[in-house]
Amino acid sequence: TLRKDLTAEQLIALVLETGSFGVKAMALLDKANTCSYGNPEITHVNIGVRNNPAILISGHDLKDMEELLAQTEGTGVDVYTHSEMLPANYYPAFKKYKHFVGNYGNAWWKQREEFENFNGPILFTTNCIVPPLEGANYRDRVYTTNSTGFPGWKHIPAREDGKTKDFSEIIAHAKHCAAPNEIEHGEIIGGFAHNQVLALADKVVDAVKSGAIRKFVVMAGCDGRMKNRNYYTEFAEQLPDDCVILTAGCAKYRYNKLPLGDINGIPRVLDAGQCNDSYSLALIAMKLQDVFGLEDINQLPIVYNIAWYEQKAVIVLLALLSLGVKNIHLGPTLPAFLSPNVAKVLVENFGIDTIQTPEKDIEQFIIA
Repeated sequence: TLRKDLTAEQLIALVLETGSFGVKAMALLDKANTCSYGNPEITHVNIGVRNNPAILISGHDLKDMEELLAQTEGTGVDVYTHSEMLPANYYPAFKKYKHFVGNYGNAWWKQREEFENFNGPILFTTNCIVPPLEGANYRDRVYTTNSTGFPGWKHIPAREDGKTKDFSEIIAHAKHCAAPNEIEHGEIIGGFAHNQVLALADKVVDAVKSGAIRKFVVMAGCDGRMKNRNYYTEFAEQLPDDCVILTAGCAKYRYNKLPLGDINGIPRVLDAGQCNDSYSLALIAMKLQDVFGLEDINQLPIVYNIAWYEQKAVIVLLALLSLGVKNIHLGPTLPAFLSPNVAKVLVENFGIDTIQTPEKDIEQFIIA
């Protein structure tokens, strides 16, 4: 029921409380993942292919990843991650599987082209599905599980006893498919969740104090197909060489394969993982606040340039606001659900703003 007797200040307090619960939920998920699979570690991820039949797993569910790897071991079928499943490559528990090859492809919106080239079956776990075009060659080799589904695609349910899912059908299917076509080669680096970055804290702090690192730019969020999202690639390319990008979510595909180099051995793109791993970015900020002895988190040399999409980005934004972070920039546009009055409150109380051009924003965020 809408409470008409609440003031704007009381409504803001409720929104911030929602954000605090978002932080707690992300912390629980982080604990579940790290207790089960170890803390993510710096990892060079292969983006090429091998000459074996394979399964492509997309989405976020690391439990599905674990069960698929265990069931494909010794079958001659390789496993590749796609889109938001990329960070599975960073967990120690999965590295023991020799048939876990690396990552194939990019963000979710490129799946039509990339699935055509993969040749083997694809498993959707908890992520976006782009309806296939009529006549697409992969229509009969896509499987879904968990909350995902699409008419005509085989759905793999959870077992009634709550135990391991049965992936035997998709594995048998893979054995009759050709190996993936290579669409790129080389490697990308990731695994910079909070435990790994805090292990490098002395090195990071020294780089900041010496001036080797001028600013950290948080560029977490979601990617999309609209051309105006090229902004994030251009922004990363034009960012001064003494700045480091902190990222999580599929927005990273806009710049995680750019040759941006490093600063004193610290890569200039530090990928913490999935959307929910934005929690790592918050922990890193709070740790730096403590190390530098700052009373206000907004005094840190960190700016926020978040790629917006009407999904989990909502709770990530509220989580940051609940931690006291201000002057967050969102793009390519402000959330569509914001009324003029709510937008006014966000601007006045939290300094929320939209992006402009890469040149203008770098001038405002970094140089000014």
